Amino acid sequence: MTKKSQSGFAQLASKTSLYPEEKLLKVKKGKHSFLIGLPNEISMQEKRLTLTPDAVALLVNNGHEIWVETKAGEGSKFSDKQYSDAGAKIIYTSEEIYKADVILKIEPPSIEEIELMKNGKILISAIQLGNQTPEYINALNKKSITALAFEFIEDKVAGMPIIRAMSEIAGNTVMSIASEYLSCTNGGKGIILGGITGVPPTKVVIIGAGTVGEYAGRAAIGLGAEIQIFDNHIYKLRRIKQTLGHQVYTSTIDTLTLSESLQNADVVIGALRAEKGRNRHVVSEDMVAQMKQDSLIIDVSIDQGGCIETSELTTLKKPTFSKYGVIHYCVPNIASRVAHTATTALSNIFTPTILRAAEEGGVEDMIFAHSWFMKGVYTFKGSLTNEHIGRKFGMKHKDLGLLIAARF
Repeated sequence: MTKKSQSGFAQLASKTSLYPEEKLLKVKKGKHSFLIGLPNEISMQEKRLTLTPDAVALLVNNGHEIWVETKAGEGSKFSDKQYSDAGAKIIYTSEEIYKADVILKIEPPSIEEIELMKNGKILISAIQLGNQTPEYINALNKKSITALAFEFIEDKVAGMPIIRAMSEIAGNTVMSIASEYLSCTNGGKGIILGGITGVPPTKVVIIGAGTVGEYAGRAAIGLGAEIQIFDNHIYKLRRIKQTLGHQVYTSTIDTLTLSESLQNADVVIGALRAEKGRNRHVVSEDMVAQMKQDSLIIDVSIDQGGCIETSELTTLKKPTFSKYGVIHYCVPNIASRVAHTATTALSNIFTPTILRAAEEGGVEDMIFAHSWFMKGVYTFKGSLTNEHIGRKFGMKHKDLGLLIAARF
């Protein structure tokens, strides 16, 4: 093609060396945008994170900025590169990550981590107020932090989605733990969890008919084990029988009946959730002493004090101890054994929550616009009381139990 026969664009391109260039797509901006920091968990056995890379990509596309501390996702098998590719900024120091406007994490921040936070910002994490000291509360108060304890977050139907998700994981996981520690390789009785032709089934006692008990019972029945379920709430016992679809043995927590069942049990699952403060011990030391040698206790409620008197906190690195010849597994964070699954479950809850908060104009606006969203106003900075809050937001005093914002 001669120069004269070339099109005008071709002639211009040959003179100026025009080449197409990439242009970033404009990011959608919502009513409110967050700068969210995902710090590395410093707890030795915490491997979960709050958002997956896919969730980060969705939030970034909706106009939010996400910071992820380096190696924060390694415990859940998510790499820095995955988060970076999703649009997150990788932060290399704790001092920098805590400059974010919203800190989204799993474990309650330490006092040292609280000191790194900016005044008046937002913390979304487990708070575990019942386990905290006055010094800890004062540290939050000094920084005027708006703290949301996710272990109390409720949905429209008064369910606790995060607790439910983690309880489902714990209930499913607890049976695989039982299989491990009933085997000879881990010093157990050398029996299979369940049963085979001609061999009596394993006997499993589940104390607590909540979500953990339900999923533990379902897994145990699927393996062929014989289960007994104890709880002091009749409606829970009725519900779990209907949910499991089996005519399983159920009973209220009667000392004599429970003691007899424990003496014949191969596995005991402690799954009672505290209702008013610390759990009470429904299994005494004497009951444990009468159990069969090398039988197994898994106290899932240990993070709230446990429901078995001989239980003591253990870690994922050293998860068991033996007392009266009975193996005790008392790790408070069972969901961290399957951190990838747990992170995905948490992310599925936090992502729509953040998007909803952005639509409402911010976290505090979301809290007070929907009385069903939270439960329990613990304390507010200054002299604002529950009665004042009720008048301000048009809520009856008794309805304040539906809120769970803790403004320190």
